[in-house]
Amino acid sequence: MENEKDNLMEKITSLAKRRGFIFQGSEIYGGLAGTYDYGPLGVALRNNIKNSWWKKFVDNREDMYGVDASILMNSNVWKATGHIDNFSDPMVECKKCKKRFRTDQIESLSECVECKGELGEEKKFNMMFATQIGAVEDSSSTVYLRPETAQGMFVNFKNVMDSIHPKLPFGLAQIGKAFRNEITPRDFIFRQREFEQMEIEFFLHPNDWEKYFTYWRAEMLEWMESIGLDMNSVYELEVEGADLAHYSSRTIDFEFEFPFGRKELYGLAYRTDFDLQTHAKNSTVDLSYFDDDTKERLIPHVIEPSFGVDRTVLALLVSAYKEEIKGEEARPYLAFSPSIAPVVCAVSPLLKNKPELRDYAHKVYRMLKDEFGRVMWDDNGNIGKRYRRQDEIGTPWCIVIDFDTLGEENPEHKDTVTIRDRDTGTQERIKKDDIIDYIKEKMN
Repeated sequence: MENEKDNLMEKITSLAKRRGFIFQGSEIYGGLAGTYDYGPLGVALRNNIKNSWWKKFVDNREDMYGVDASILMNSNVWKATGHIDNFSDPMVECKKCKKRFRTDQIESLSECVECKGELGEEKKFNMMFATQIGAVEDSSSTVYLRPETAQGMFVNFKNVMDSIHPKLPFGLAQIGKAFRNEITPRDFIFRQREFEQMEIEFFLHPNDWEKYFTYWRAEMLEWMESIGLDMNSVYELEVEGADLAHYSSRTIDFEFEFPFGRKELYGLAYRTDFDLQTHAKNSTVDLSYFDDDTKERLIPHVIEPSFGVDRTVLALLVSAYKEEIKGEEARPYLAFSPSIAPVVCAVSPLLKNKPELRDYAHKVYRMLKDEFGRVMWDDNGNIGKRYRRQDEIGTPWCIVIDFDTLGEENPEHKDTVTIRDRDTGTQERIKKDDIIDYIKEKMN
């Protein structure tokens, strides 16, 4: 069973590189551990994920406001929240090979898992990346790459209140990069040193937190299903007592069954008023909310739904990867939901060296490109190779312009095209003018 899972992960990482989804960072120079670059299809998939998330949780709502806080923040932010003093992992270093390991990820604290050498004493390793700002390098010029996006929303709470004047309950939403100097980045893009988060801080009256915690749990599950995650691989873990973060009174971890094990995918936390109280105290700025209707002044409490873009990409690749076995040959394909697939459809002339087919096909391509955007032109290789290539990148439909389209061999088929379904392999002829409606109906 373990070999099967390892083999599945190898197939996914191989496909991701071969088809332009994900590359090792700085690969031509030997790479940089814990960093990955997204190729053309990976960028498209990420953007579709982020656009879907933003549409559901921001654009379609009346109580959500977007922000985009700076990656570099005043160091007092991280001092106040305890990140400078406490944002660390337990670490040991091998005295022989000098490799470092997180102590919670190895079985023995006495013997190196790599070279069997002796391990040193356990130490705390702060995971924030420090850098210098300005021309003079001293302690006052030290700043940090943010390890999370949440604090950018908390420190802008007053700015939003003063400029937009929202009524409780309301939320702030942000998509952005975060950075953690992981001791042992691993499992492909699951644990990286640079990653992207999609987070919401939903501010509410303290008496309403249980109602909205239940509400946001349902909203998160609904979005997961809508983008095509395998919901049979999604599990909920109620985080208990000692395992709760210091700011949380209740947390649910949504875990996903990856090939390398069940790991955290998303989180839902009730952060109480910890963050606003902390920043109000340390900045001496009033971060309270005054309700004009009830004349009550209070520090709002917060529900935080938190999503990782990169982990979503990986979970979607795992969910979508399929193999159709024909004889001794396996046809791999990615069964992405059409709404999230990097390419909605591909357009091909049956033969690339026939100008009349190419010209007609290009008109169809431009028509679909203008409508859907995510449309690919493909005339490389024979039609079978094109189908296989499009299947591997998860394109739901391939549209082929042939001689019947021109009406040369069968006049009654003039101005029709062949459209092939990725999942079933079935083909049907439809009129050129019906393609857009056909795809829209299928997507909905």
